[in-house]
Amino acid sequence: MSSLNIIRRATSIRSASRLLASTPPRAALARSYATPSEEVDPQLDGYPQLPLIPRGSLPARGWDDMLERRNFGETLHEQEELLSMWGPDVPVVDPKIAMRHFLVAVSGFVAFGFTVKYALAQDAPVIRREYPYNGLITELGGLEENKARPESLDDSE
Repeated sequence: MSSLNIIRRATSIRSASRLLASTPPRAALARSYATPSEEVDPQLDGYPQLPLIPRGSLPARGWDDMLERRNFGETLHEQEELLSMWGPDVPVVDPKIAMRHFLVAVSGFVAFGFTVKYALAQDAPVIRREYPYNGLITELGGLEENKARPESLDDSE
């Protein structure tokens, strides 16, 4: 094994241990049933229980496979599909704060739209036309004559 690979593995182990040591304070307040237990999982049948570290949170350089951020011959985690580079990302912003930012942005767009539609919209530059005699109802044939005629199936008309 070359000295370069040994240095790569040492830096990856050191950075992973730093990542585990800097747990957020919210993790300490988690309920006891939500914390992982230290007992051996019987379904693993001797497979090593590795820590839950997403590959996206590891440093980008110093790996044999830089795309997947892993070294050749390294044991895969049992939940590799979740922890790999192609798994879901850990949110950088807390979901409550992200929802607040989203609602502020949406309300800003809605307020801008209402401002443009109602406050900045001008009235028509002309006066609408008014007809005498109650809008010429009797002269145009009355309200009953202006209604749509029912359609007939025969073409005799």
